[in-house]
Amino acid sequence: MTIFFRRFVGALMLDAGAFEDIEAHRDAAVQSMIVVMLACAAGGVAAAGLGAAQPASFVAGIVLVLGAWLVWVTVIAALGTIVFAEPQTKSNLTELLRTLGFAAAPAIFLVFASMRAAALFILVLVSLWMIAAAVLGLRQALDYRSTARAIAVCVIGWIVALGAVAAIAATFTVDVN
Repeated sequence: MTIFFRRFVGALMLDAGAFEDIEAHRDAAVQSMIVVMLACAAGGVAAAGLGAAQPASFVAGIVLVLGAWLVWVTVIAALGTIVFAEPQTKSNLTELLRTLGFAAAPAIFLVFASMRAAALFILVLVSLWMIAAAVLGLRQALDYRSTARAIAVCVIGWIVALGAVAAIAATFTVDVN
């Protein structure tokens, strides 16, 4: 538990050494999944707080966060290993998933988005924080030398994920008028 906590706090503090440790150790895979599950649960709490406080809102929040994370990671993996690869880039999907799983750590603060007055601020803050964490994780997992390249990959991936989430949300939004 101590190692998990150190890695989790390291990811929150944007510590490149923590991401290097996560990349290097296969035992961090389960821990990475736990971080993603915590992020999804926080999204569920936020959705329930903003919605009708029903189980369906909680589940919708979980699905939304997990779906957004999966789209984001998929786009990052494709862009990072194909389109924006550097000569020394070597792809290992498990390393990438471990580091990007821990990059979701800031999403635990989505629980505070359940307060309507703070929701937009929290969503923006958490998004920027996750992008910063993903930049570090991506640099470690793909051995990038260029931070600008890692930023481009993570921001483009975030925009695509945001678009996908918005499209899905618009599809399933019910007009009560």
